[in-house]
Amino acid sequence: MTTKAVTTRRNGKANATVKNEVKEKLTQQSIGLEIQNLNIEKVVPDPMQPRKTFNELLLKELSESIEKHGVLQPITVRKSKNEYIIVMGERRYRASKLAGKKTIPCIVREYETDVILEIQIIENLQRQDVEPTEEADAIAYLSEKYAPTEIAKRLGRSDNFIRQRLKLAGLIEGFKGFVRKGEMTISLGVGVALFEPEEQQLMLETMGEEFSAHQINRMIKNQTYDLEKAPFDVQDSTLVAKAGACTMCPFNAANQGNLFGNGKMVCTKSSCYESKKNKSFLNLIEKSKKENVLLIPEIRKYWADDERNQLVISQLEKNGLKVYLLDDVEIIEKPIELTLEAVKEEYRNYDYNEDELKEAFDEAIKTYNEELEKYNSATANGFRNGIVFHPESYLHKEVYLKVLEISEDANKVHSVPLSNRKMDDCTPDEQIIKINEREIRKKQIENNRQFEEVVTMIRETNYIETKKTLSGDEMVAFSISLYENNVDYFSQQKYFSGLLGDTSKLSKVEIVENFKKKFKKEIFHKLIRYMLTKQVHFGESNHVNNLTNISFYNAILGYYKSKIADLEKEYAENRSKREVRLKERITALEKQVQELKE
Repeated sequence: MTTKAVTTRRNGKANATVKNEVKEKLTQQSIGLEIQNLNIEKVVPDPMQPRKTFNELLLKELSESIEKHGVLQPITVRKSKNEYIIVMGERRYRASKLAGKKTIPCIVREYETDVILEIQIIENLQRQDVEPTEEADAIAYLSEKYAPTEIAKRLGRSDNFIRQRLKLAGLIEGFKGFVRKGEMTISLGVGVALFEPEEQQLMLETMGEEFSAHQINRMIKNQTYDLEKAPFDVQDSTLVAKAGACTMCPFNAANQGNLFGNGKMVCTKSSCYESKKNKSFLNLIEKSKKENVLLIPEIRKYWADDERNQLVISQLEKNGLKVYLLDDVEIIEKPIELTLEAVKEEYRNYDYNEDELKEAFDEAIKTYNEELEKYNSATANGFRNGIVFHPESYLHKEVYLKVLEISEDANKVHSVPLSNRKMDDCTPDEQIIKINEREIRKKQIENNRQFEEVVTMIRETNYIETKKTLSGDEMVAFSISLYENNVDYFSQQKYFSGLLGDTSKLSKVEIVENFKKKFKKEIFHKLIRYMLTKQVHFGESNHVNNLTNISFYNAILGYYKSKIADLEKEYAENRSKREVRLKERITALEKQVQELKE
């Protein structure tokens, strides 16, 4: 029996159990099973009915069936003064009105008030077309009486499904509207619902009137933390006593149901995470002082003047530590032994045969043994214990390191390349050069980040699915992309083998004919847009220094101009503020140069 069949059978049993329970309740409260044809104008929907959304197309199809065959299954109603309120069957009622029916077959029953809504909820939740936010609200109502596992059992759903819907119920109304319209995915809705209503409202207002999944994802990313990458022990209940251990914390998404899959631990309370992160850094400083271990931030001298890096450096200095940067030390880390599987993964994009892979593996093992020998003899060669940490995340690792000797002879200072010299060791002229060089580098990195953000944002939109005819810019981008990026063997097999057919059995002419038969304009357009988003270059290449990237950037401006403009504005404002500060500093240095000349 297939997994699907087993699941269906299990769900069927669960649904049957619930239906039997409901049937028993109905039997106990029934005043008769007589079917009455009531005036449809005297029948009204229950204002407390949890289901508010009905598929108009399916409703139209049902009305056509009712017009032809009549209502085959009577609806259930309860008497209330001069009218009858629907308990079950509102869809049949709506379709009957649409079909112009004057009467509708009904079974009139009496219910205890607290049972009515529960019956309606269970009956609606067992349907296939329930709107997710209504489903979430209904399950939240049931959770006041039943535990999530009991609700899952009654509805034939998984525990995780119920917990996700319970979390979705916490979404504020402003975001629920986007879910109903299909603009916001359920998973993204659950991600937003992890935050308090006040924080959700702030996210909504920050986003603006037009829904932007990219912007929301950025806000979630900035306010959530992967606890599996935390720089501290998530099981430590003493790090911040009031907060306790992350593994037991209600703000750990893993304790709110399997919301991120595979029991992934994600912190949704940024203030608490930051407190623990900072406390762990202070503990790291204390460990360094107590054990006389050098603590090295992963900062190059080139970027020592960066604001965030300066904060870390000053914190180390305030705690009495001598600050060494990456340029000041030689580091030896414990090498990681490669497996054949890891080598295969590394060379997966190359058409390597088994012998070539074996050769690459043997070379990797040789390199590993050399590095391991160097690591094992580190202390004998003058290296000492040290800790290297990231200046933002505070993630750290134990290493062996040696402080490099730099001559103190003033006459030799200028023999050191300008790029390796501290700002204080430079003349005003040289400082201006260094400042300008750093600004060029800063702009380069900003352009890299900006371009990467734009591409990431575009990949999260429906750009690839756009049905508009390709623009001239898109065609140019595609042409240049093909010019710069040849399709390798691996990509041919992975992406194009289906279109070409079995190349081992067909002649080239047959392959071409086979391709023509399968080829459609829509596939062509989708393929081009897919390739455009994949063949850009990150890192040192961005939208101002690379042909492929520039052409792609120009192309997507035609689709997402306002979104990209917002990102450009943000980067431009930060750059403008920095340039004003730098201009003031250069002016002061130029004045010093002039004074020295006089």
